[in-house]
Amino acid sequence: MINDPKLFKKLKDEIWEFRTKYNGVQIRLFAFWDKTEKTETLVVSTHGIIKKVSKVPKAEIEKAEKLRIQYFNQKKT
Repeated sequence: MINDPKLFKKLKDEIWEFRTKYNGVQIRLFAFWDKTEKTETLVVSTHGIIKKVSKVPKAEIEKAEKLRIQYFNQKKT
């Protein structure tokens, strides 16, 4: 896999941002990897936003982190 910073980048710890543009609107999807299976890796998107400012809002990163924790907690049960 090639890490193209125009498409995605690591924001914090295990949270990544996937970038795309549609009709001139910048869209960001927040995601993380689930590598618990030995043969497959699952990419889980937590949520998306329409990016209006240059810096990613801290609250959106925190939301993705909380959803990641919730995902793995539910997966354990």
